[in-house]
Amino acid sequence: MDSVGKFTGKASAYAAGRPAYAEAFICDLYREYGFSQSSVVADVGAGTGKFAKQLIERGTFVYCVEPNADMRRQAEQELKPFPNSRCVAGDAACTALTGQSVDFVTAAQAFHWFDAELFREECRRILRPEGRVLLIYNMRDTGAEITQRCSDIFKQCCPAFTGFHGGIQKNDLRIQRFFTGSYEKREYDHPLCYDKDTFIKRSLSSSYSLKPQDAGYPEYTRKLEALFDTCADGGTLIMPNQTVLYTGTV
Repeated sequence: MDSVGKFTGKASAYAAGRPAYAEAFICDLYREYGFSQSSVVADVGAGTGKFAKQLIERGTFVYCVEPNADMRRQAEQELKPFPNSRCVAGDAACTALTGQSVDFVTAAQAFHWFDAELFREECRRILRPEGRVLLIYNMRDTGAEITQRCSDIFKQCCPAFTGFHGGIQKNDLRIQRFFTGSYEKREYDHPLCYDKDTFIKRSLSSSYSLKPQDAGYPEYTRKLEALFDTCADGGTLIMPNQTVLYTGTV
């Protein structure tokens, strides 16, 4: 299955289970990186609008570029109250946006799905002079016990699992090669707090996760529920996590 199709049928779980990004990071975008209410942003691989919404709520206009129809429809519902947003059927190689029309291009939890060279060329086409690209990830602490126990379940039950975040690592070579010059990296502590329902939906939203029609799905969800019951404290499970930013020019 192509990378776009992997998320078909997962939009509801994605909207309910995926976390937003660290508030300190969002504040720095406006305090240090030039984001403002007059900025225009192309959020590529926008999914259900998780990251875009954090900018839109501050008055920034965001084009939410998303190739998967299910995810895009969910984003349209999530962002319906905001006139400073527009959902666009496009992808990293062809956003369908006008040339030199945006101040920033962002990709949150999405860069690993892109053809980096085609994405770079599309960024150059749609960015205004001096425009910047931001690659953003919520990255679990792979050394944490809860992360390792989640990984064990995914390895046992999900044949498509090859690692978190599509296998991308901090300072991944794919990121280093994408930026044409030097780039900046910043990390923000952002522990994630889940109740049982949200924890399950977060797991089900992953590209590699089994779907209800898949063989092994009941056992898979039972394992996730048992893990939550074992590791949660007072009905809340805390997962160590960081919001990681890479930004530079192309």
